[in-house]
Amino acid sequence: MASYGEYSDEKQSERSRWTPLTRMLLSGEMTQERQKELKPREKFDRWMVNEGYRRIFVFVFIVLHAIVFAFGFVNYAVKDNLQISRDTFGPTYMIARSAALVLHVDVAMILFPVCRTFISLARQTPLNGIIQFDKNITFHITTAWSIVFFSWVHTIAHWNNFAQIAAKNNLGIYGWLLANFVSGPGWTGYVMLIALMGIVLTSIEKPRRANYERFWYTHHMFIIFFFFWSIHGAFCMIQPDFAPFCISVGTQAVGVFWQFWMYGGFCYLAERVARELRGRHKTYISKVIQHPSNVCEIQIKKEHTKTRAGQYIFLCCPAVSLWQYHPFTLTSAPEEDYISIHMRVAGDFTTAVATTLGCEFGKRGDSSKVVGVDQGNSDVDPALRKVLPRVYVDGPFGSASEDVFKYEIAVLCGAGIGVTPFASILKSIWYRMNYPQKKTRLSKVYFFWICRDFGSFEWFRSLLLAIEAQDVDNRIEIHTYLTAKIKADDATNIMINDANADKDTITGLRSPTNFGRPNWDMIFRGIRKLHTPAEAGVFFCGPKGLGSTLHIFCNKYSEPGFNFVWGKENF
Repeated sequence: MASYGEYSDEKQSERSRWTPLTRMLLSGEMTQERQKELKPREKFDRWMVNEGYRRIFVFVFIVLHAIVFAFGFVNYAVKDNLQISRDTFGPTYMIARSAALVLHVDVAMILFPVCRTFISLARQTPLNGIIQFDKNITFHITTAWSIVFFSWVHTIAHWNNFAQIAAKNNLGIYGWLLANFVSGPGWTGYVMLIALMGIVLTSIEKPRRANYERFWYTHHMFIIFFFFWSIHGAFCMIQPDFAPFCISVGTQAVGVFWQFWMYGGFCYLAERVARELRGRHKTYISKVIQHPSNVCEIQIKKEHTKTRAGQYIFLCCPAVSLWQYHPFTLTSAPEEDYISIHMRVAGDFTTAVATTLGCEFGKRGDSSKVVGVDQGNSDVDPALRKVLPRVYVDGPFGSASEDVFKYEIAVLCGAGIGVTPFASILKSIWYRMNYPQKKTRLSKVYFFWICRDFGSFEWFRSLLLAIEAQDVDNRIEIHTYLTAKIKADDATNIMINDANADKDTITGLRSPTNFGRPNWDMIFRGIRKLHTPAEAGVFFCGPKGLGSTLHIFCNKYSEPGFNFVWGKENF
């Protein structure tokens, strides 16, 4: 039987591995703390930190659309040279034309958010504090749904307009079909509507995740949409009562719809040309490493490339697909002489790329191994030197995680392979700790990683070990959470080996592995209590559900003197 002294030493060894936050949470101190009652002004300020600007922007977006629609409706209802059209078609004439006016506004904006270079440059301006450029994809999607809605409003209104024409000319259903599918505005409108719905139906989250290639290729039907948009109004089917009349050509032409999207179109065209030019810079794969849990690490050398921690690139492998560019977060630090990504092999594209690179995930193996090195490297085993496929790299581009060094406190949360943005950030922090001339405002970093299986820790373990070894001041707290069910025998072995050890049995880190899911309520309260007054940036990459939960806690536990500022990785 173990003596009391031996038991005490065992518990003391275990406690010595606890981080300051863990000690606070296990002490029971946080369970006695009451949530502070906020005044209405304080509640509004807390709401503004993470929600305000986004909600205000959405509100302004809706109001502007309503104003444009209302302005168009009133204009077409009272304009003196449209009396014949109003008498012929009735109210649906004003509705169709007003919806078209709103569509002009949306079409003018829809392409700007997907111009990555433009967004990255805009993030570096003072406007980034006012406009949430990291929400560019959200804005793109919102504008797209507005186009869908007003396209159907426009179409349905014209169904009635065409019915009025057929009725007044005694043509019946034949006249209605003729107006819909033979007239210039009719058939071009249906071509656009088919292209638009093809884009939308394959862009919904579930179909997109099921087949990304289908989403990628059908999205290029926007070319069809914009082409027919340009000529849709050029037929001048409905004329005003008196001059100036609608004409299709010349400087006074009315039906030149291309003028509304030409600026966004030019910006997007420049973006695509720049992508091809950047991709043609001398780029080659220097090393391929196969990790457990179907993770493939690709190290790439590319000339004329400067990166920042937390950025991402678009990768194209011509041997798999010449046209597909997929986003991957950089896992290399700016201080390293290469760029790297960790690719989770799950879909068709990633599987094909991994196979082309020589990875064989079907074979059993619990450790990382190099499967390929560029043939120009003479310092490695000749068996590993091979001709690796060429890749094109577009980027790097900025993301919300790039802002981590702007805060005093950083809370990094990654789930599974969602840890990749923080690999780059943690590496950069490690370099700054070893080379103090690289200053940073950061005083404390909390890193939370939630995963399902032991193997998920393997490829990232060496970096975390290096950080712990250098972090003598405990500026970086590492909290790992294992959510998989553990067999009884495994649990017993872990308890026996971990009881009096200086390192965690699973990860080899000083900080112990937690089993189950994090208690975010206690964690946020604990961080706030330890660091008030301050401002903490919360950065997350992983499942949407967990992101929503963290977003809620950021709002809930922000108060005067301490703000949790929400950030999420977007592609």
